[in-house]
Amino acid sequence: MPAKSKAQQMAAGAALAAKRGEQKVSELDGAARSMYDSMSEDELEKMASTERTGKPRHDSQS
Repeated sequence: MPAKSKAQQMAAGAALAAKRGEQKVSELDGAARSMYDSMSEDELEKMASTERTGKPRHDSQS
């Protein structure tokens, strides 16, 4: 599932880093913490690797 906004992509990247042990889970908050708890590493990888070009800063649909 691709990210719909830059903010969502950045949160997925932070959650992915925590899943891989590159960042402390205690440093996550908000959407990143929620993604860490509810998504697999593969799902986070797909969302974090989405092309940024043309994405809004925030998704207005949320």
